[in-house]
Amino acid sequence: MWYGSAVFRHGKSRPCRPYHPSSRRRNVRRTAGAGTGGGLLDFVVERRGADLAIPYNSSVKLYTRTGDTGETSLFDGTRVRKDDERVAAYGDVDELNAWLGLARASGLDADLDAVVVHLQRDLFALGAQLADPAHKLAARVDKAFIDDEDVARLERAIDNLDGEVPPLRRFILAGGCPAGAAFHVARTVCRRAERRIIALEPKPDGVLLQYVNRLSDLLFAMARAVNARAGVPETEW
Repeated sequence: MWYGSAVFRHGKSRPCRPYHPSSRRRNVRRTAGAGTGGGLLDFVVERRGADLAIPYNSSVKLYTRTGDTGETSLFDGTRVRKDDERVAAYGDVDELNAWLGLARASGLDADLDAVVVHLQRDLFALGAQLADPAHKLAARVDKAFIDDEDVARLERAIDNLDGEVPPLRRFILAGGCPAGAAFHVARTVCRRAERRIIALEPKPDGVLLQYVNRLSDLLFAMARAVNARAGVPETEW
């Protein structure tokens, strides 16, 4: 996902009109249930013209050619190399989001599917904050933020899922049913993203590190729960 591209930010590199929603339009969307995930998904859809509240802009192309020299833009318009540590960090977050999509495609119970959709929306918000070291995002997208309540929500989910499985007494090997294996991979990608985020300068908001740290625990709990529900025994080390 191009967190720093003109889909998200004001600029001339893509022919999107500025996003200035009226309070009436915003309230209509909230009443209809849009944006409840707390992530950037609805915002991206609106900027790309897929929201019914905004006419589709057929002139917007998927490619911009602005990255052909190996550079990309952060939210404030700063140009950086695509191998920049910050780009690598939100790239890992994007990869994690994709693995969660694979877990969903592998078949999940409705309650777990709803949890994963919320996580995917959270990851859009997380990626946006990582792409915004100058804190230019706050004035434009008030829902694109991870906060303490999101961390608490993950902890509640971990506690609920942990109650479904036997106590963990030994290390277990990653695997199980397709969804369980996907969650195990997602867990390791989440840890890699955490390592990238820790190394960033300037340091990101502390709540982002708390969220990512808790998220890897939740993904492990989800892997165990999915395998238990599928009747697939865990292989101990």
